[in-house]
Amino acid sequence: MYQVGEGFAGAGADAAHVNTVLGLREGPVGTAWATALATPSAGHTPFLAVVRPNVPVQPPTLFVNKAAIANDAHGRLTWGAAQAGVAAGVLAALRAGVISETAVRELVLIAAVWVDPGASDAATVFDNNEVATLAALAAGRDGRPTLAETFEALPPRNPYFSP
Repeated sequence: MYQVGEGFAGAGADAAHVNTVLGLREGPVGTAWATALATPSAGHTPFLAVVRPNVPVQPPTLFVNKAAIANDAHGRLTWGAAQAGVAAGVLAALRAGVISETAVRELVLIAAVWVDPGASDAATVFDNNEVATLAALAAGRDGRPTLAETFEALPPRNPYFSP
């Protein structure tokens, strides 16, 4: 078994959109985690989210950027503020019991993260990624949205499109 979650926080270019897959190291998520780390592609280089250099967050979290790095400022926000925000969100999930501390050594996490190339405020990018990561992990744990919630949300829309 594994948990899939989605979280969105903030507005405009500094908003965060995080998709998470949490599962066992000895299973399909562990295989996907190792494969993604070993097979970067142009503009998308998965890396370990860290609390600080030499201290990866637990469970080991693979940060996968959904937007190719557009320029130096975008790279700094992705590898800096967004990555630190994801690490903070994972730690918040541990503190809140969303991720079991007793199971943490058996788990790996993949976080697919959108950082808008037009983002500019590092503190806001950090905060939004922390909130979106925690929300995604809680949604995965809780199996949300339910099918009923999905139908209630119709018609499909998002910050970039509304019918």
